[in-house]
Amino acid sequence: QVQLVESGGGLVQAGGSLRLSCAASGRTFRSYAMGWFRQAPGKEREFVATINWSGGSTYYADSVKGRFTISRDNTKSTVYLHMNGLKPEDTAVYYCAAARTYSATYYYPEYHYWGQGTQVTVSS
Repeated sequence: QVQLVESGGGLVQAGGSLRLSCAASGRTFRSYAMGWFRQAPGKEREFVATINWSGGSTYYADSVKGRFTISRDNTKSTVYLHMNGLKPEDTAVYYCAAARTYSATYYYPEYHYWGQGTQVTVSS
């Protein structure tokens, strides 16, 4: 069982930056690939970024590639999402998730554990 708690969301102007953090409970954090997803009002939850167990492999949605960076610190059981060049269309609730696989994955059904979400609002 893994419990995930996100933090770092907030209100930022377009072009600004935020760093989201997701702290995981348990001693098996390094056994999980981690991902970030987001859900805007009236839209389905969508994949943002994923990272494998070691941090050596990452994948991004085309909409955030070059602006967002996912990273992890296994010694702190924490995964991060560094967001630069934020746009109003990035406004959403951002969710951290853990997948019972070592490999990075954007496949939604592989994610078994989810955080409660943190709101990111980008003003124009």
